[in-house]
Amino acid sequence: MNLGGLFDLAEKKEKIKQLEEKMSAPDFWDDQKKAQQTIAEANALKDKVETFETIERKTEDAELMYEMAKEEEDQELLEELNVELKELKQLVNDFEIEMLLNEPYDKNNAILELHPGAGGTESQDWASILLRMYQRWAERKNFKVEVLNYLPGEEAGVKSVTLLIKGHNAYGYLKAEKGVHRLVRISPFDASGRRHTSFVSCDVSPELDDDIEIEINPEDIKIDTYRSSGAGGQHVNTTDSAVRITHLPTNIVVTCQSERSQIKNREQAMKMLKSKLYQLEIEKKEKELAELRGEQKEIGWGSQIRSYVFHPYTMVKDHRTNVEVGNIQSVIDGDIDIFIDAYLRSQMK
Repeated sequence: MNLGGLFDLAEKKEKIKQLEEKMSAPDFWDDQKKAQQTIAEANALKDKVETFETIERKTEDAELMYEMAKEEEDQELLEELNVELKELKQLVNDFEIEMLLNEPYDKNNAILELHPGAGGTESQDWASILLRMYQRWAERKNFKVEVLNYLPGEEAGVKSVTLLIKGHNAYGYLKAEKGVHRLVRISPFDASGRRHTSFVSCDVSPELDDDIEIEINPEDIKIDTYRSSGAGGQHVNTTDSAVRITHLPTNIVVTCQSERSQIKNREQAMKMLKSKLYQLEIEKKEKELAELRGEQKEIGWGSQIRSYVFHPYTMVKDHRTNVEVGNIQSVIDGDIDIFIDAYLRSQMK
């Protein structure tokens, strides 16, 4: 991939200069939220410029090292060069993905939900494994994770969970995870030691900024309050602070119980609902576009995207890109970038 074609260094430096001029204005902090967004945008651009310049420098160093090693027939230098090239390749790969995440809300935080399919305790336990996988992945990215809603399983696992994953491009990365995740294993909950297949759906939408206008008719929503339970600390059980909002025209349901205050939970739940309605519009447009192009690609909530097999062999396979990994433990420990990268690249062809 031609990085120069994806990244105009002069243009990015000019944009940073413009943002810094805004930041030095006397009235910059009058609107604190907007000021913080401007600072975040400037920092993200600076990081990209710094990474691009690092790649340029490392490439020049590698070329010089190669010429020296060839001229002097120095085997140690060649081995050192191989290590440098591996690091450079990874740096370039990560930077390419960053540049590909250029859709309007790719840079936003992500709201991720996990819902077990039929199967009771077995599928609920699978949901808890996926929950841990995404938490570990977020840690690797230095992203922050907030649990917005958590409903524990009766015996083990979770009945449903909603996470807010905060970080630059969190939605851009995690949109690759939307779909049904399939598990095949010998169930630890089956005394007969039989093999079970379980399914969990993963839903991902961008957290929208307050200035994004999405009209919601008050008559179209039903709001319920109830006592919080599960993860969140003892205080959540003392009052009816949890909020559930149902959007009647679409039957979309969102729940939030992360805050002590019912008002704050209601505000967060409304943001979640707006994000889901926005995501629904994206999917409608994608489906219409696919139909116009004559594509047979299924676009929907129920698409099975990946299988995780523990028995009779170990393998994780992404059905959209055919990427396979044998080390399933590494994957469920959060090492899923190989699948995310392959999917994002496949969408850019």
